[in-house]
Amino acid sequence: QVQLVESGGGLVQPGGSLRLSCAASGSIFIIGDMGWYRQAPGAERELVAVITSGRSTNYVDSVKGRFTISRDNAKNTVYLQMNSLKPEDTAVYYCNAHIRGYNSAYKAYWGKGTLVTVSA
Repeated sequence: QVQLVESGGGLVQPGGSLRLSCAASGSIFIIGDMGWYRQAPGAERELVAVITSGRSTNYVDSVKGRFTISRDNAKNTVYLQMNSLKPEDTAVYYCNAHIRGYNSAYKAYWGKGTLVTVSA
């Protein structure tokens, strides 16, 4: 069984920063792409950033230049550094990872989400 656990969400003022973390644990052989999604109230879930096993990254246009995704393969952890936060960044942020177990194919896993609120 594999689990993804996010941390680091909270309330921050506009212009502030937060760092989200997501640690994978369980029966893990190898981790492929890791990413962060978000879902604002009344909106669909959207991809925010993704990082491949080779550390190539991609971002949604609205966060380019403000957010940075990174990963620590030794810790099975992905991070999202969020700077210059705006009220429109308010959402539940979900971690996603494609993980292969010792006796299984790659499968997509999700964390339970962490709430980020940007408000004065």
